[in-house]
Amino acid sequence: MKMKVLLLAALPLMAFVNVAAAQQYPIMEEVADKLIAKYQSETCEQLWQQRAQAKGKPRPEREERAIRLLQEDPAMRQAFINRISGPIMNKMFQCGMIP
Repeated sequence: MKMKVLLLAALPLMAFVNVAAAQQYPIMEEVADKLIAKYQSETCEQLWQQRAQAKGKPRPEREERAIRLLQEDPAMRQAFINRISGPIMNKMFQCGMIP
């Protein structure tokens, strides 16, 4: 019972942290929204095909730059992962891409 009360009390704080992160990294938030929209709008078959095509191919320069930014800024990386993890992992689970 205490855990449920604690969890309910933490929800507004978690929402505030997400909003604060979005205000601090507006470009990261835009990229995260586009990535989430991509996963939510594509079918599982499309995602599987894209995954197969991407194997062994070099990433585009823009994607490499974004990855470097996330590697260099741990706070931005954490905000990005917190933003995309739920929606993308749910889609990957639905598609059988993760156990």
